[in-house]
Amino acid sequence: MAESGGLPRIVIVGAGFAGFNAARELSGLVAGAAEIVVINSTDYLLYLPLMPQVAGGLLEPRHICVSLPSRLRGVRFVLGTVQHVDARDRQIVRWDSPEGGSGECHYDRLILTVGSVNKLLPIPGLAEYAHGFRSIAEAAYLRDHIIRQLELAQIAADPAEREARCTFLVVGAGYTGTEVAAQGQLLSTRLVRRMPRLRNQKIRWMLIDTAPRVLPDLDPRLSKTAHRVLRRRGVEIRTGQSVTEVMSGEVHMSTGEKVATRSLIWCVGVRADPLVDGIDLETTKGRLVVDEFMAVPSAADIYACGDCAAVPDVTRPGQICGMTAQHAVRQGKQVARNVAASLGFGKPERYEHRDLGFLVDLGRAAAAINPLNIPLSGPPAAAITRGYHIWSMAGNRGRVLADWTLNGLTPPEVTSLDVISGKSVPLDVDHPRS
Repeated sequence: MAESGGLPRIVIVGAGFAGFNAARELSGLVAGAAEIVVINSTDYLLYLPLMPQVAGGLLEPRHICVSLPSRLRGVRFVLGTVQHVDARDRQIVRWDSPEGGSGECHYDRLILTVGSVNKLLPIPGLAEYAHGFRSIAEAAYLRDHIIRQLELAQIAADPAEREARCTFLVVGAGYTGTEVAAQGQLLSTRLVRRMPRLRNQKIRWMLIDTAPRVLPDLDPRLSKTAHRVLRRRGVEIRTGQSVTEVMSGEVHMSTGEKVATRSLIWCVGVRADPLVDGIDLETTKGRLVVDEFMAVPSAADIYACGDCAAVPDVTRPGQICGMTAQHAVRQGKQVARNVAASLGFGKPERYEHRDLGFLVDLGRAAAAINPLNIPLSGPPAAAITRGYHIWSMAGNRGRVLADWTLNGLTPPEVTSLDVISGKSVPLDVDHPRS
């Protein structure tokens, strides 16, 4: 990469919520006084909170993907996956391009916002037979997979095969798993209405977690609402249970039960991107150690935030911020201001943010939310949830609104595109840093 003409170069690795907001904030703070380079393995920002609606056939995949080149004005965008960071001597970042090329560049300031990937557990067969839910490809694949399983079940002559194809297991009853189970169950219900041979066939959805309740990390009132809505729709909620082994067509439970299924969706949390392990910097719980200003204490001119960084939570002394979009967005903006301050623009400030609550979309007119710790459910909560997502998106608001409006006027289209195979989205893979 060509030199920046004497200007200091700020390199941002990753363009998810943290990296995207850091780049946008920096472009306004240091315009003309520094070169900003963003390196990401996709050319879009993925709005993760709406992925369950993609899997549920309510939103088109591209509509929750916001173009990075068009939204990051005054920023040099590099399409590539960073493979190495020299954090000590040369201050070099190296990346691989999608078609086999490579490149490197020097940095004066480095912001690491590489995000997170699926977290695996040492369960036999898990990596081979389960599918995760962290990328747009996984969401699109899951939608197609649900459709395909029911279509094949409709023509299956063997009752055992039909039952297995009509059984769906979601492991992890946190934010993502709960929404995936809710939207998946609604999708299968819509599909069965046009499949007369499955009218009398039970479509079984199971939500499994070792925790004592659904949404274990959120307000118990949200948990009760989600539990009630899912149970009313027929979802089997298995708390205090886990998966012990996964085989082709069968899942073994910790209770000793064996469940015949072709569908295991893994939503058991995330871990920092593996790039973190390859950088010669201190980590804690798999995340980069930073101070309250999101600077890496052991390496001058390096900052980190978002899911890959253990940012101290000054509102809860001794603890670190959770791996949520709410923190990532605000950390990205604050780290930009702190990096700008290191170049003489303003003063650095520590990151401080109090939880504003959570929103769990359960599909149709159901949601469980607690904005500003005020518990709400039902249609008002669903309306607030959708309004919040539209406000939070960096682009494509009109397209998402159009999808929702059309869904209200006509039944959502549930045709399988059949363009992503299961082999293209294996669970044990380092997903794009975004």
